[in-house]
Amino acid sequence: MPHSVTRKIGTAEISIITDGATEFPTDLFPESDPSHIGDMLAQAGQDRIRTNFNAVLLREGNRTILLDAGPRDLFGPSCGNLPAALDELGVTPDQVDTLFATHLHPDHIAGMITAEGAAAFPNATLILPEAERSFWGQESNFTGALASAADWATLARAVMEAYADRLHPIAADAPIAPGLTALPLPGHTPGHSGWRLESGGEMLLHVGDIVHAPDIQFADPDIAIAFDIDMDTARKTRHALLDELATDGALVTGGHLLQPALARVERSTKGYRLTPP
Repeated sequence: MPHSVTRKIGTAEISIITDGATEFPTDLFPESDPSHIGDMLAQAGQDRIRTNFNAVLLREGNRTILLDAGPRDLFGPSCGNLPAALDELGVTPDQVDTLFATHLHPDHIAGMITAEGAAAFPNATLILPEAERSFWGQESNFTGALASAADWATLARAVMEAYADRLHPIAADAPIAPGLTALPLPGHTPGHSGWRLESGGEMLLHVGDIVHAPDIQFADPDIAIAFDIDMDTARKTRHALLDELATDGALVTGGHLLQPALARVERSTKGYRLTPP
């Protein structure tokens, strides 16, 4: 089974890479009644909460950009498919000139370094939102309520250290590359971001991690996951962006959309649903 789906957006070639997949237990959605989650799953024709871990490869002109890099081997044997996917696409790690991290959670950045902590992409500049760099770089932030994320912060700092001489923090809505712009989506983490690609009169919008469990969180955007540092802000961000996407009809992808992870957003009775592009 191929690990990627490729599509042209204007003159850009976009490959959505599925690094891996897993299932979430209901207790990762602590403010939602399990019976309500069960109802959402039943409406979707599912009996489990599915998610994917996605990265995106962008090739246009002489640029090769990798947006997020998956969890490597951190989340078990079903993950870590990024190297195989790049090989399928005919891309070697040294050809990647730019990395962008939507945020510094392990399932988005572990693939940027080896198990020994070396940069997996030796010629790439790592671009990330300044608010992410600042938050995860401060060890003192991970005490008290956030003590459970201390190991994640250690990994985030290891990634930043591996690219220290090629680390480029940017403002929340700054350009990443020509035609590619960061999109601030606060709540999940302080600097959590998506991105917008515009090329040849076409557009693709990456929604970051505003949705982790597509079968339930599109249907009910009030369902929040425990990984959201600020659940209330994450809910507001999710509602606002889904409303915008349903109005504009933009083509979307995201960090956890299920393969092929390219869709459009439509309004449904109480929430939203994804439809094929």
